Amino acid sequence: MTGPDQEEIQQEIERTRERLGETVEELAAKADVKARAQAKAADVKAQAQAKATELSGQVRRSQVVQRRWPLAVAAGVLVGASVAVWRWRKK
Repeated sequence: MTGPDQEEIQQEIERTRERLGETVEELAAKADVKARAQAKAADVKAQAQAKATELSGQVRRSQVVQRRWPLAVAAGVLVGASVAVWRWRKK
């Protein structure tokens, strides 16, 4: 058994070794509970920070609206009173 058959068998053995090595690495990663827990914690932390940033922006916008609301009402009353006085004087 020499020639092409032996080369094909050697190539198949190499491919099998590579697949086996990948499988062992995957199993080792799954068995590393500490690393998986740390990765999950980092994910949760990143999500919490993103949500906190989003909520902070919403609070700031809400505060701006709350501060401007009385000003808008006062401006509306002033415009309405001005129109009423102008119409009253025009008569």
